[in-house]
Amino acid sequence: MIDTVPRAEATPEQPQPFAELGLQPDEYDRVREILQRRPTSSELAIYSVMWSEHCSYKSSKVHLRQFGEKAPRTDALLVGMGENAGVVDVGGGWAVTFKIESHNHPSYVEPYQGAATGVGGIVRDILTMGARPIAVLDSLRFGAANAPDTARVLPGVVAGVGGYGNCLGLPNIGGEVVFDDSYLGNPLVNALCVGLLRADEIKLAKADGPGNHVVLFGARTGGDGIGGASVLASATFEAAGATKRPSVQVGDPFAEKVLIECCLEIFAEDLVVGIQDLGAAGLSCATTELAAAGTGGMDVDLDLVPLRDPTLAPEEILMSESQERMMAVVAPDRLERFLAICGKWDVTATVIGTVTDTGRLRMRWHGEQIVDLPPRTAAHEGPVYERPIERPIDQDAINVEHRLPRPRNSTELRTTLLRLVAAPNLADRSWVTDQYDRYVMGNTVLAQPEDAGMIRITDDAGQQRGIALATDGNGRYSRLDPYHGAQLALAEAYRNVATTGARPLAVTNCLNFGSPEDPAVMWQFAQATRGLADGCQQLGVPVTGGNVSFYNQTGSSPILPTPVIGVLGVIDDVTRRTGSAFRTDGSTIHLLGDTADELGGSEWAHVIHGFLGGRPPRVDLDRERLLADVLIEAGRAGLIDAAHDLADGGLAQALVESCLRGNVGAQIRLPSELDPFVALFSESAGRAIVSVPRGRQEEFAQLCANRGLPQTRIGTIDVLATDLDLHGLFSVGFAELRRAWTGTLPALFG
Repeated sequence: MIDTVPRAEATPEQPQPFAELGLQPDEYDRVREILQRRPTSSELAIYSVMWSEHCSYKSSKVHLRQFGEKAPRTDALLVGMGENAGVVDVGGGWAVTFKIESHNHPSYVEPYQGAATGVGGIVRDILTMGARPIAVLDSLRFGAANAPDTARVLPGVVAGVGGYGNCLGLPNIGGEVVFDDSYLGNPLVNALCVGLLRADEIKLAKADGPGNHVVLFGARTGGDGIGGASVLASATFEAAGATKRPSVQVGDPFAEKVLIECCLEIFAEDLVVGIQDLGAAGLSCATTELAAAGTGGMDVDLDLVPLRDPTLAPEEILMSESQERMMAVVAPDRLERFLAICGKWDVTATVIGTVTDTGRLRMRWHGEQIVDLPPRTAAHEGPVYERPIERPIDQDAINVEHRLPRPRNSTELRTTLLRLVAAPNLADRSWVTDQYDRYVMGNTVLAQPEDAGMIRITDDAGQQRGIALATDGNGRYSRLDPYHGAQLALAEAYRNVATTGARPLAVTNCLNFGSPEDPAVMWQFAQATRGLADGCQQLGVPVTGGNVSFYNQTGSSPILPTPVIGVLGVIDDVTRRTGSAFRTDGSTIHLLGDTADELGGSEWAHVIHGFLGGRPPRVDLDRERLLADVLIEAGRAGLIDAAHDLADGGLAQALVESCLRGNVGAQIRLPSELDPFVALFSESAGRAIVSVPRGRQEEFAQLCANRGLPQTRIGTIDVLATDLDLHGLFSVGFAELRRAWTGTLPALFG
C-alpha cells in the first residue's frame, strides 16, 4: 500500500523505522512538528538522508561558521562557501573552481567502486558550477603498510582513482599517500577536482522561475548506493565490521565523460536556470536543495524518473545514489534545444517536474501525493548540535617531551637516513602515481612527484597562465596539537604551491575525524577548525568550501584527527615555474628559514621508535608568507632553478628527493651551529631548499636579506657525481639511495 499524505494524516500513530534510518527520537519528533503530522515513508526517507551527518553538517556547523566570519577580504573570490564548489578569478577573463570531498567508508567496504565514485562525485560538483573539469588530485590514508587489510584496500582504491580519472581523460596531478595504524579499517579517500570556466559564466544550484521545467538527465536510477554516502558516512564501524553496509555506488566513467560534454554544450548555449548533480542523498538532495535555493517550490512526478530497476519503491528512488546523474531547471522556451543536445549525446533526459512558488516540495507516485514538505526544512534547517567538548584525558601525557635515543656517529646517521628514505611514508610513490595519467589533455606542466601540480591556462591574450594545487595533512601533528596541526597542514600546502612560483589564493578542506558523539573528538575538531580559520585569516587565503567526514573510527578507536588542506595558487607565466629537481651543474644549494630541534610527531620518531609524543613543530605563519614571497619573486627573476619544501623527513629527505629526481650529485656542508642529526631530520616548518644558478648567488642573498629571510648556503650541485656527499659525515651512492627509495611500495603491493 502506498503511504500517501492523506494516509499519513489519517494514521498518526503508525510506527515508523526512523531509528533504522539514522534519525534520533527528537529529530523524528521535529519532523512531525514541521509537517503537523507523521511523515509519509517517502518524506521520512528524505529527512533521514538530508539530516544525516554527511549531508546536514549538524555537528560541525557551529564550528564551520568561523570560516566565513574570519574570511580575509579578497577580490579574487567569486563564489564562496554554500555552493557546490568555490570559484576564484585567475585573470584574463578566466576563473577556476575547486573542491575536495571524502569517500572514506564506501572505499573500505568496496575499495574500487568507493574510490572511483568518489572521483566521479567531486567531478560532477565542479561541472555544476559551469566549468570544464581539468584535473584531479587524491589524498589517501591507509593502515600500516604491511597490514593484510591494507593489501586488500590500497590496490583497489588506487585502481579506482586511476580507472575513473583515466577514463574521463583527466590528469591526476598531485596528492598524498600516508600510512598509520589508526587508519586500519578506516581508510581516508579524499578526492579534489579543479575546473576552468569563464569568469562571467558561473552556474548556480537554484530552481528559480515558476513554470520552469525540472529535468533529470544522465544515467537511469538503480538500486545501487541506496543511503550509501549519506548513511555510511554518518555511522561508526564496529571492530567486527560495518554496522551499516548499504550498497556502494557503482560508477561508469564513460557515461560521466559523455555527461560532461553534454553539459558543457548546454552551458555554452546558456540553456539552464540552475543545475545540481545527484550525489549523496540522490534525488532527495537535488530536489530539496534546488527548491530551497530558488523560488521555493517544486512539483515532481516520481513515476517519470527513468529506472534501471522497475521494482524500486518511491523511497528507494529518493534515496538511491546511482551515479552520473544531473538535474537542471530549464525555461519552457529552452527545453526543446536542451533535450536536442541531450539526444545528440545519447544522454537520457526526462522532464519530471515543475518549479512553483508554493514554498512546498510536492511529489506524486501513481497519481497519489506522497511528499508535501517545505524544502528548506530538509535542505537547510536540519538539526544543529553543539556537541559536548572535552580535552582528551591523555592529552597532557602525550605532550610530554621524551628524549629518544639519537644517532651517535656518522655511521648511525647514514643508517638512519637510509631507513627513513625507505619508510612507507617517505618512499617513492611511483607504484601509485604510475597508475594515473598525469599528462592527458596536454596542459600539465608539473605533476607528481613535484611539490604541487600545475596546469597551463591560455588566456584570451595568448598568455600562458598556470594554476597550482597541493594537498597536505599530518594526523600525528594534529593529535599532538590539533590547533597548530591544522595550521601546519595549511602552511605546508601553501608552501608547496609557493615553491612552484605560484601565488596561493584560496583554500578547500576535508576534515576527517572520529565520532562527533565523543567529546574528545569534538575538542580536536573545534581546535582544528579554529586553527584553520585563524591561519587562513593570517595568510590571506579564504576557505571556499570543503567537506567534513565524521565517524572515522572502528569501535571506540578514532583515526588520528586529519584535516586535509588543499591550496590553489596562480602563476602569471608557466614558463617561469620552478620544479623540485636539482639539474644545473655548479648551482649552489641554499637552505631558507630557521632550523630548531623539533622532532615531535616526526617521521624519525615514527619510523625509528614507533613513538608519538611531545609537541609538533612551531608554526610561524608570517614566516610562511615571507618565504612564499621570496620563492615567488626569486622564481620570477630567474634567481632559482629548483625549489623543494622541507616537511616530513626534514632536510635529509628533501636533499635525497631533489638529487634523485634530477639524477645529479651534491656536496653538502651542514650549518656548523647545528647538531648534524637536528640539521638532517628536524621537521621545523617555514623552510625550503633552493638551487641558485652560477653568478646569481649575491643577488639571491641580497633579496633574502632585503626581505629579512634567513638563508644559508649549504652545498653545490655536481652533475657528474653519483652520490649525495655530506662533508665530514658520510656519503651515499645513488644506486643504494635509489634502491632504498624505490623498492618499498613494489615489495609491499607487487
